Amino acid sequence: MFKAIDKWLPGYIRAAMRKPGKIAGVRHLIFCIADHFEPFRGQSPKKIALATTQRWITDFPTICRNFRDSDGIGPRHTFFFPADEYDADCVDMLAGLAATGGAEIEIHLHHRNDTPEGFRDKLAGFRDLLRTRHGLLGSDSNGLVRYGFIHGNWSLCNSRPDGDWCGVNEELDILSATGCYADLTFPSAPSPTQPRTVNAIYRARDYHGKPRGHDRGELVTTGCGKAEGLMLIQGPLGLDWSKRKFGILPGLENAELSAGRPPDRNRIPVWIRQAIHVIGKPEWIFVKVHTHGAWKPNADLLLGDAMKRFHDGLCSGYNDGRDWRLHYATAREMYNIVRAAECGEDGEPGEYRDYEIKPPPAAGVRL
Repeated sequence: MFKAIDKWLPGYIRAAMRKPGKIAGVRHLIFCIADHFEPFRGQSPKKIALATTQRWITDFPTICRNFRDSDGIGPRHTFFFPADEYDADCVDMLAGLAATGGAEIEIHLHHRNDTPEGFRDKLAGFRDLLRTRHGLLGSDSNGLVRYGFIHGNWSLCNSRPDGDWCGVNEELDILSATGCYADLTFPSAPSPTQPRTVNAIYRARDYHGKPRGHDRGELVTTGCGKAEGLMLIQGPLGLDWSKRKFGILPGLENAELSAGRPPDRNRIPVWIRQAIHVIGKPEWIFVKVHTHGAWKPNADLLLGDAMKRFHDGLCSGYNDGRDWRLHYATAREMYNIVRAAECGEDGEPGEYRDYEIKPPPAAGVRL
């Protein structure tokens, strides 16, 4: 809990102070899983990477089969595939899963000692490869390819104190210029890469010549259309008093699904209490959790009975139609729902899954 506390605690307190009061009527829970999917993690041989990916293709649909949100849609999964681990066969397999309507693929990148030009080339090259070779990534009304992004090693905007695993201060503007619709990297606490803005959906610009442009920005607000800067959609970061250290101090809840932090319905209220929302629309609550789903101990949980129990908890506790309506979403769909709120739209969040960024060409019917 105490690691990098200077980075996140003041922002956590500010976020707690802006939480809305009691909300009348139905609340909507928009839920997204962002997977830092690294099938070659630890330089695994290709046969292991293919087997890992195949396991997701085979087992993920069985996890989704018996669960539906208020829109009649099953659980969704967004694979952020690393450009630095690109393998055509693995991506083709994931594209096949995306064609069933249950998943989408976005961009992930690990890099170090890089330059702005090198960063731009990596993003643009991988963006075009995913689109032209695999039929992936969404597009806007102008036909421009758009993508969601997660930075490897959490190091967006050269945010590690030692400057490793990045090298580029001005990443936000480059992301925007190459078609990124939103960054979904955070939270990263207890890592020192954690932004000073906590539990928020906001837009940020680079500090030219300085790192950590993501530290602060303008909160996304309903009815304003669109502000300047790249949108950052954060997952919940909170104190978990049910997981005490030394029997006294609360544990740190950072929305990670892993062998060490398994999917558990008892974590859901902690995420919801962080009240991540578009300012002016507190009844739409956004919960983005993250995982490294290609790591076998994590896959054992995410593709097993533990995940079925978790989805049962989501559907039984937050989809009664009276107090709560649940909406499963991919990263792209979550962004679109945020944009609908930002533009002042009303009604059901599920109506806006394709509001601004249309589905990839390879996408199938939502199941």
